[in-house]
Amino acid sequence: MKKIVVINGHPNKESFNSVIAHSYIQSALDAGSEVRYIAIGELDFNPNLQFGYRQRMELEPDLIKALEDIQWSEHQVWIHPLWWLGMPAIMKGFFDRAFLPGITFKSNKNGGTEGLLKGRTGRIFTTAGDLSIDVYEEIYKSSGLVQLKKGILEYCGISFIQDHFIGPIYELEENDRKKWIVQIEDFARLDSI
Repeated sequence: MKKIVVINGHPNKESFNSVIAHSYIQSALDAGSEVRYIAIGELDFNPNLQFGYRQRMELEPDLIKALEDIQWSEHQVWIHPLWWLGMPAIMKGFFDRAFLPGITFKSNKNGGTEGLLKGRTGRIFTTAGDLSIDVYEEIYKSSGLVQLKKGILEYCGISFIQDHFIGPIYELEENDRKKWIVQIEDFARLDSI
């Protein structure tokens, strides 16, 4: 039985990102996986890393539980909209507050860092309102994906991360959205193997 955590970075639980999350979860459960869900926008925490790394802020209970779910997982699914070429502020605040030295990464003897989430795989679904994949890749160099995939997840040891760009959302017909949901359900079944 695969242990999967699905993390939704969209603050609005009525969003298409939530539809993606719940479709993935149901398909993974049907395929025999054990699934936990983190809706970042529903967590109760201060997203401001007020003192930087100079002084550790006490983690709120919702962050402690989310970290337990992330550390429990074998596979992580991150879902978020692309806002100003990056993730929503609440999702960035989640990383700032929860992905801390000694929790998701640590310094090693060589002066570098070591990811503490090794042995886990990942999948990223990025939605964009009015941006096409071509413009995102060619003009903006997949900036939000680079931040999340390379700068955070791989840095913390997660590997074999697959990524999917869904957009422009505003141009998707209902039939297009349904096709994406079918693909997402297929990915969940594959991830459950």
